[in-house]
Amino acid sequence: MNEEVIADVWNTFKNYLDKKHVETAAERFVDMLADYGVDDITFKESLGTDKDLDTAIQYYLEDESEVFYDDEEDWDD
Repeated sequence: MNEEVIADVWNTFKNYLDKKHVETAAERFVDMLADYGVDDITFKESLGTDKDLDTAIQYYLEDESEVFYDDEEDWDD
């Protein structure tokens, strides 16, 4: 799936959403796309088509870049 298809699908369905649910729907849409294998580059290329979609993509990309450490791992000093 490329950035044009992502924007087209989002813009098609966004028009039918209640305005108070658009933000949550955008986040779920991005999560679903990620589950289906859309990569970070494609998400970045999708930026700029819709502010709600952009917010959800940026949130997803920031969340993906977080590093998690195992607290039980021993570190050599």
